Amino acid sequence: MSVLRHEEFEEGCKASCNGPYDGKWSKTMVGYGPEDNHFVAELTYNYGIGEYRLGNDFLGITLVSSQAVSNAKKMGWPIREVTTGVFETEAPGGYKFYLEDKEQLKKDPVLKVTLGVSNLQNSVNYWSSLLEMKIYEKDEEKQRALLGYADNQCKLELKAVGGAVDHGTAFGRIAFSCAKEELPKIEALMKKENQKILTPLVSLDTPGKATVQVVILADPDGHEICFVGDEAFRDLSKVDPNGAKLLDDAMASDNSEEWFAAHNMKKAAA
Repeated sequence: MSVLRHEEFEEGCKASCNGPYDGKWSKTMVGYGPEDNHFVAELTYNYGIGEYRLGNDFLGITLVSSQAVSNAKKMGWPIREVTTGVFETEAPGGYKFYLEDKEQLKKDPVLKVTLGVSNLQNSVNYWSSLLEMKIYEKDEEKQRALLGYADNQCKLELKAVGGAVDHGTAFGRIAFSCAKEELPKIEALMKKENQKILTPLVSLDTPGKATVQVVILADPDGHEICFVGDEAFRDLSKVDPNGAKLLDDAMASDNSEEWFAAHNMKKAAA
């Protein structure tokens, strides 16, 4: 994956993009290509938080890449084969990745994102009926379903966890872009159906970049879902050729660990 853009913020996001935390934070978009036509990951870093407790809400990202498997083996990164040709590994924060040991045939190797749910049918109804996702697969025996907005895009897999969904303290969310005029319609539909709206339609500023409009929802298990106006988002999400350097510079100048140590303190565990 490559760094697509990096942005620094002096105070917490009014749409809780960095979780319910005040203070300085940053976000870094990483992926296999531009956000316009690839699934990308947003990595948020809160300068004052030292660790997060993971839950069973985010179950992993699956990608098709024999190169990723080869890279892990060469680096001595821990991986284990969970089914034939599929390897499980963990990012430094504990987030799971599943690597299919196959040649990458399509432009975006990210196959699916898996979320834990407490009731498969309730979740499928929400995502397919209200959010109009197409159901590609549904397996009652394995208690899983695969949904998506397009055949050639990363899919959303819902998998029952056999109980309540625990979101831990990391506060992730999934985001989709849509036409700006659809945002008030989405909000109105959720109000009509008595569904949870975490952040009503609001404009979010990024210093030196486009202002985007978003509405943020929560599904039956509290998974956060952000819909963002596509027109401004296309401008905001342009690949920044200086993104990797901005990230390197930010990491090099991050003295938060030293500041806490000098004051005989540790970063908070969220």
